[in-house]
Amino acid sequence: MPADRLRVDVEGRALELSNLDKVLYPKAAFTKGEVIDYYSRIAPVLLPHLRDRALTRIRYPNGVEGGSFFEKNAPAATPGWVRTETLPAPGSSKGRETIDYVVADDLPTLVWLANLAALELHTPQWKIGEHPDMMVVDLDPGAPAALKQCCQVALLMRDRLASDGVAAYPKTSGKKGMQLCCPIAGTQSSDDVSAYARRIAQELEKAHPKLIVSKMAKNLRPGKVFIDWSQNAAAKTTVAPYSLRAQDVPSVSTPLTWDEVSAGAAGKRPSIRPYAAGEVLKRVEKQGDLLAPLLDRGPELPA
Repeated sequence: MPADRLRVDVEGRALELSNLDKVLYPKAAFTKGEVIDYYSRIAPVLLPHLRDRALTRIRYPNGVEGGSFFEKNAPAATPGWVRTETLPAPGSSKGRETIDYVVADDLPTLVWLANLAALELHTPQWKIGEHPDMMVVDLDPGAPAALKQCCQVALLMRDRLASDGVAAYPKTSGKKGMQLCCPIAGTQSSDDVSAYARRIAQELEKAHPKLIVSKMAKNLRPGKVFIDWSQNAAAKTTVAPYSLRAQDVPSVSTPLTWDEVSAGAAGKRPSIRPYAAGEVLKRVEKQGDLLAPLLDRGPELPA
């Protein structure tokens, strides 16, 4: 076996890991081996959020400063024990009628993906064969607006959703923005969920026009927070909780407490920022999975 390859057993599955010393985050000197270690250690809280969901990966074989590509289809030489699901692919840019999606239900699959330099993991708001069980709104700040303004909008959105009996749970995107995730009943179509999210976004824009925009036009965004309600379309995906992001440092889409969001909105907590992998592992050790409520069904959305 070449010196840069290592055979390991992960929960009874034989895997061959390669190039563990390859640096994938050059500015942080963070290696592929450390990526695999992070995903292995975060797996107990990450895997429940991936289970039964078609997985889109963004791979960075030459690191975050090299080229990347989206991957939906299971790659060549996918091990036979990796779960795949064949699903329709309407509007595929490659003209496919179906896609053989990977589903990351277990630790061996997660390690296998990390070894392929699949740094970012993105999922839809639905489980395979079901209606959406989660509504997501993405809060995207237009400079000079930043995470402070995202926190302010997150609080407004939380309170508005609560008036409809809908609970919201915040996380950073791992980049410049935030997302709010809401467990829902799983009885309504993605069109219904998108329509509700759009209506709430428009209500908040009308009430706070200097802070919020609900339209996608980029020329409207400077100094405001765009509430992206379109994340709930059936074909859209959102970065999974605890996924790495391709930034200068190995930042993570990190669950937050509402106390942290409130402090961030008041400018009292400058540490509301993209958290790095090591920090997230420590947060989970102390706090557990702040997004565990997403694993249970929530209410139906009002018509």
